[in-house]
Amino acid sequence: MSALDHGSAHRLERLVFFSDAVFAIAITLLVIELHPPHLHYGQPFAEQAQALLQLVPEFWGFAVSFWVIGAFWAGHHRAFALAARWDERLIVSNLWFLLAIASTPFFTAFMSANTFARLPVMLYCAWLLAAALLNLNLQRHVLRAPVVAEDAHPALLATYRRRGRAVVLGAAIALVASALMPYPAFGLALLLSMPLWRILLARGGRGATAA
Repeated sequence: MSALDHGSAHRLERLVFFSDAVFAIAITLLVIELHPPHLHYGQPFAEQAQALLQLVPEFWGFAVSFWVIGAFWAGHHRAFALAARWDERLIVSNLWFLLAIASTPFFTAFMSANTFARLPVMLYCAWLLAAALLNLNLQRHVLRAPVVAEDAHPALLATYRRRGRAVVLGAAIALVASALMPYPAFGLALLLSMPLWRILLARGGRGATAA
């Protein structure tokens, strides 16, 4: 391996390790926002259960954001597994993406504490949309020359790009729904449309290729 290749691999390794640390810290901070209820001695069982049930929105927000961050981490991992050379533009685009990831605990806590209020839910969906767009921008640098490995299969690159676009579309639909629906929290359910968008994008890609 040449000195240039070694230096490129070292810088990519440092960027990935730093990114993994940010993901790990953000996903850990989510649970810190789960504050157990204070129960009094002799308090009736029904009241104890009610105090615990009041935490359901917080647990729901934790679960949603845990899997959201996990999905972004998996995408980051898959993309950089195909990176073979260093590019200075990776630093800025990666930092912007990590900024969105690091802010997740705040938006999660704000939404979880105000599940039925429109603004917190909209802000959460807007944050997810911003994170998805920043992720797409990072992918744009990683999955093309000069960074991407020369032997990376075009079909695999297309699959990773579709995943990124599906997250953008799912987050955008959830944001619109949370702004328009009578119960904005129901808009969060449309985040589940991301796999459907991935399928539709794949079919659209095959149709365009055939044409």
